[in-house]
Amino acid sequence: MGGNPQDAPGEDALLVLTAAMLTPAGFPGVLGDDYPAACARLGLEPLSGGYGLVFGQDAAGARWTVATTDAAMVACALAAWDCGLTYELAPDESTMIASLPGWPVPVAVSAPDVPEPHDPDETAGCGPVLTPPDTSVWGPQQRRLGADEIAVRWMEWRDQIGPATAGTADGGDAADPVGGTDPAGGTDPAGGAGTPEGGRAAALPVISHDGVRRALESAEAYTREPPPPGRVRTAYGAVRADGPGWSLVARTDDMAFVLLDEAPGEVLPVGRGPALPSLLEALGRLARPEVSPAS
Repeated sequence: MGGNPQDAPGEDALLVLTAAMLTPAGFPGVLGDDYPAACARLGLEPLSGGYGLVFGQDAAGARWTVATTDAAMVACALAAWDCGLTYELAPDESTMIASLPGWPVPVAVSAPDVPEPHDPDETAGCGPVLTPPDTSVWGPQQRRLGADEIAVRWMEWRDQIGPATAGTADGGDAADPVGGTDPAGGTDPAGGAGTPEGGRAAALPVISHDGVRRALESAEAYTREPPPPGRVRTAYGAVRADGPGWSLVARTDDMAFVLLDEAPGEVLPVGRGPALPSLLEALGRLARPEVSPAS
């Protein structure tokens, strides 16, 4: 969704196209595994109140990202746009603390009556140009971008997995959502399931895929020692957790998907089983409610 660009911008005006939140509760995953890392990617201090990111074009069509401390205004704009309502997103200049060349995330729309979107002139001396991740290669940014997409399109991905998979820790019968992917298998967990009140996840099942097993063990460790802000968060009704080399997307009442740096382009389903629910509930308690989707 986007705002309403003016038809005749001034030389220094920004034609607002869309926006995103950058808070401990929600941020574009391509920026980092957690909130401090995402802020560092943009050269910002990790303020507790977070930021709003405004993506737009100047009168020459150049791409710009503006960071504002008025996160509440950006959240209101996103909520209005998601409902199909008009909202003129125009943060006060006193709240605009950074104007960065380029866009760090893909933006599918462009402003009318100005040249096509392009990077600002590098001679302007505004620092490195922000660019979306190259989807022809695989790495941490692409892995997190993929996890964000699964969170947005959960039902489309979930429908590719047989309903029986959700009731067992053995994902061996799960369909391959991307083709050529070995689903994460497993056996019954060694320990009994924990309770939501216990504050810790149950013993994890034995997973046949080493990378998935490490990811689940790392996620379980977060329930004992909380990670940096934003490492575990909610997004579009899903629990999102990230760590070095892995991303997890899950619904607390359903199953999980894991993406790994070591498994390019693969989406690995993890069946629900007896232990996964308590882990997901524990992660859900760590996540702060998201103010607004980071789009």
